[in-house]
Amino acid sequence: MKKTKSQKIVPWLSKDVVLVALTYAINIIIIGALFLLAVHLTDGIDVYFKNVSTPIHFFILLILVVAVMIFYFAFEDKNFLRSPANSEMLFLIIELSLIICFATGEYVNIYLRPLSLAAVLTLFLTNRRTAIFMNFIFCILVFLFDAFIGTKFTIDNYPALIMGFSSGIIATVCLDNVYSRLKLLMMSVIISVPNLICIAMVIIEHGTEDLGGTIASSAFSGPLAVASFLILLPVFESLFKKVSCFKFSELTDHKSKLIKKMIQQAPGTFNHSIVVSNIAEACASAIGEDALLARTCAYYHDIGKLRRPEFFKENQADQFNPHDDLTPELSANIIKSHTQDGYNLVIKNRLPKVIAEVCVEHHGTLPILYFYGKAQKFTDGEVDIAQYCYPGPKPKTKIAAIIMIADGCEAVARTLTDRSRENVKKVVRKIVNERMELGQFEDCEITLKELNIIVHTVVNNLTGIYHSRVEYPKVNLDGIEL
Repeated sequence: MKKTKSQKIVPWLSKDVVLVALTYAINIIIIGALFLLAVHLTDGIDVYFKNVSTPIHFFILLILVVAVMIFYFAFEDKNFLRSPANSEMLFLIIELSLIICFATGEYVNIYLRPLSLAAVLTLFLTNRRTAIFMNFIFCILVFLFDAFIGTKFTIDNYPALIMGFSSGIIATVCLDNVYSRLKLLMMSVIISVPNLICIAMVIIEHGTEDLGGTIASSAFSGPLAVASFLILLPVFESLFKKVSCFKFSELTDHKSKLIKKMIQQAPGTFNHSIVVSNIAEACASAIGEDALLARTCAYYHDIGKLRRPEFFKENQADQFNPHDDLTPELSANIIKSHTQDGYNLVIKNRLPKVIAEVCVEHHGTLPILYFYGKAQKFTDGEVDIAQYCYPGPKPKTKIAAIIMIADGCEAVARTLTDRSRENVKKVVRKIVNERMELGQFEDCEITLKELNIIVHTVVNNLTGIYHSRVEYPKVNLDGIEL
């Protein structure tokens, strides 16, 4: 779901190494314990341990598989590996998937096992690349469990590896960017296709005593994987503070708590946020970032204005401006505070931290020029501009940078009398250049090429939103019957 993107490598501390090593060691023990439990429930521990070399071989191979995980993340995503919570989340996905697959195969039907469950959970909690890799790891572990426990099929005639690989890859590709639970369940049937093909080959080669039950079980393996995913997803979101596309969709619903409050108390801010969200979503898609994340962050970027909505121009319907009775310094302080107020409000309502960070970053350290200019008139030009600048921090992600640009461009576009494409492009380019000159993009890894794409996308959206209309002639309708 989330796009893979470059990040600055955070230096590792000795504490990080110890915690990650401990996490991997503990989970090797847990998976080993699950293996022994599976042995106990099938053959019995006493019978199984007559040949001591067999479990030893299993544990050696298990350590090798886990070592592959470590090497993969060490080279592909060190920041992800650095967090013990991330590693624990992946291991919990594997462990729960192993338990569900074993229980389903042992007590219902071995062909009903939801072999794609680990891939689907990883997809919606991380990204497609990690999901494909974890699908590979999970299939190897299932294969080892089958081989060493002595499941009903031998390695030669039971294609669990192929079924797991193919159904997991198909799930990762087909279910990516699916934001509807109903559509997810409908598409889950596709995941079962590799299972049906493999089962058909097994039936042709060896036959089966229960043809109907075998086909039905393999056909329902995909829907079972998706159903299990939908049950487990909220648990993972809560435990590991992760946000899936479903959560983002819920947050942008107009019936959600803070959005509903903004509609009622700050309608001007809400309408501004809607336009910014459309622009931000288009820009994120254009440069390969998470469009749904950009849209959600844009919805909430000005949520801090709920504390004092009447102090912001878009909410002053009766033309009364309370800033007329305040000093420029106090007015600037009120305007500046909406970024931190937004951060506090988002955290208080237990919304994702990424949204809170955009709230506090989307103005960076930009000056509030209106009140700075007003203060200069009162003080003969001797004013410290630092007192009229937002406290920051500057945008640390491309999403925050996109919303900074979209926010500024939308606000200025509303004031334009000439909204021709050439003039809008000139204004957008000016806003982006000003922010570059003020060093607002220094802390995020946005490139000049991406900024040019964003400028083009913003211009397209603004000219579409504020397009010209045909001037309708005055027509006298008296005496006309319809």
